Amino acid sequence: MDGSDQPCKDYYKVLEIDYDATDDTIRLSYRRLALKWHPDKHQGDSAVTAKFQEINEAYKVLSDPATRLEYDISGSYEINRYTLREYLARFKGMILTCNGLGISHSIWTQQLMDMEPIDR
Repeated sequence: MDGSDQPCKDYYKVLEIDYDATDDTIRLSYRRLALKWHPDKHQGDSAVTAKFQEINEAYKVLSDPATRLEYDISGSYEINRYTLREYLARFKGMILTCNGLGISHSIWTQQLMDMEPIDR
């Protein structure tokens, strides 16, 4: 997103939320993680400070609808970074749009049918 050679961070994973998370879910997850990783609780540990900054960065991007949309559109499309389930969830909007344009979805349907159900 910033044009550097580094791979983009997956802010959804940083905040431990689904890709279609609501604003409330984003805010609640941010608060939970910010309290858990606050540097004051860990006496100046630099790894904790870096994690806290990463959480703040993710929240700043995902909490603003315009910035979130830009992030979603220009986000990382590296297939090897995601499991099939994560990829389908991450790019659901794009997949549905492609299907609406008449692009065959038989490959996606077959892969979804082959997946084992999630035990919740």
